[in-house]
Amino acid sequence: MIVYAVVARGTVVLAEYTQSSGNFPTVTRVLLAKIPSNDARMSYVYDEHVFHYLVDDGVTYLCMADETTRRRVAFAFLEDAKLRFAAGYASIAHRAPAFTMNEEFGPVLERQMAYYNNADVSGGAPPAHDHADIARVKTQLDDVKHVMVENIEKVLERGERIELLVDKTDRLNQQAFKFEKTSKQLREAIFWRKVKVYATAALVVGVVVLIITMWGCGGVTFPHCRGTPHDDDDVSGAGGGQRLRRRAHQRRTLLSLGVSTAVFSS
Repeated sequence: MIVYAVVARGTVVLAEYTQSSGNFPTVTRVLLAKIPSNDARMSYVYDEHVFHYLVDDGVTYLCMADETTRRRVAFAFLEDAKLRFAAGYASIAHRAPAFTMNEEFGPVLERQMAYYNNADVSGGAPPAHDHADIARVKTQLDDVKHVMVENIEKVLERGERIELLVDKTDRLNQQAFKFEKTSKQLREAIFWRKVKVYATAALVVGVVVLIITMWGCGGVTFPHCRGTPHDDDDVSGAGGGQRLRRRAHQRRTLLSLGVSTAVFSS
């Protein structure tokens, strides 16, 4: 027996109907997030129920039935729901908000669910006025026997692993950002270390040059490399010429005295 049906665009539920209470709407929301958007059909086992779905043009048609319901009947119901939904809402299905078609299409799901449940229980042929629709549906269900059946717990576990992988990817991105930041700080530290080394080397060279210059010039005040202040005062100014002539006269006087002394001694 089919007990739940939903039409959704991705995780956005457009219409749904259920015959009984349970947590399967919650499970369905999780399952919808795992269903790929490409056209496909598949069945998932969950406890004593089976979820069947098919995807067409980005819209997912899903139903939940007990294990006694034949898959052929379940997929016939989904194909019927797909045809009826596409006929009335194909133009707005890709932009409609959640539960937009629930008021109108929910009763359609209820009616068709009752019809296919009765057909599955009786095992007989459908009413005559539905022969054409069922024949069309059967032609589209030739590959239903090849539908893969998978445990939904494995799907949820795979989803957790995917989420874990995404979490690891985020951590790797954060580590990459930290590594880039650390690399930048390291480059700046190396640059300033080089600046300190070059500055220290320049300082050492300057000190060495200063020491050599002081040694060659006779001391800290460089007495051998510059004139005395008195000499500079003597040769500069307005009276510099007179002082030079006076000094020359003194030298000639001393020289003559020296010569006289030498003659007298001889």
